[in-house]
Amino acid sequence: MKRVTLLATAAIALSSALALAQGARPAAMPRTPEGKPDLSGMWQSLNTAAWDIQNHNSDLAGYLGVPPGKGIVEGNEIPYKPDALAQKKKNYEKRDTEDPAFAKCYLPGIPRANYMPYPFEIVQNPNQVGFRYEFARAVRVVDLTGHSREWLEGWPDFYMGDSRGKWEGDTLVVDVRKLSERTWFDHAGNWHTENMHVVERYTPIDRDHIQYEATVEDPDVFTRPWKIGFPLYRVIDKQPEVFEWDCRFDQDTRKYKEAVPK
Repeated sequence: MKRVTLLATAAIALSSALALAQGARPAAMPRTPEGKPDLSGMWQSLNTAAWDIQNHNSDLAGYLGVPPGKGIVEGNEIPYKPDALAQKKKNYEKRDTEDPAFAKCYLPGIPRANYMPYPFEIVQNPNQVGFRYEFARAVRVVDLTGHSREWLEGWPDFYMGDSRGKWEGDTLVVDVRKLSERTWFDHAGNWHTENMHVVERYTPIDRDHIQYEATVEDPDVFTRPWKIGFPLYRVIDKQPEVFEWDCRFDQDTRKYKEAVPK
């Protein structure tokens, strides 16, 4: 009798757990009239990769007070060529004054814009996907029409690059080229040249989560392609907003001149 009672209790507990799990099941990603995932909304990463895309301790950023964090690089290894690794180490030593984003307030570039510690907005229609970032008012538009890339040949490189996209099932795949070499991957000095090529993948997990992945190639700096990946979280505050924030960093006081968004 005791064994039967224990089995019955276990069955009830299991049934309750399943019911709770089903009740807490995340909502599916909404879809556009065309049947594509609707990525529109406010999103933000919850990591410290903007300071270092590899595993790092709290000594990284000194005055910025960065906590230790887990990296976003697949395998935690960046396949630098020897000379390029030497340059990365030089960048690291000068990171507090030379980081294009945190020290100079330049546009963060891709992929760094997606893991800066600030929210960004995605807006979408059948022909384009737009990104509006809070940091330094960065924006970019992903063309989905399949237009030839040739119209930008001969143009200077862009901080936010030239982005062309397509759908592969429910994944938005974005090909990014012509990225300025004046951006870094992070505050730790990880860098690239103007020949970098990034392929991003935005895969919905559910209504409030997107799995982000980017494959990076730069034959001048790396021995092979490598990947980063992390989740993006929907900002579910009431009436979320991307503030217009002009990033202005004072090298003397080590403080942002406009720390409060407009």
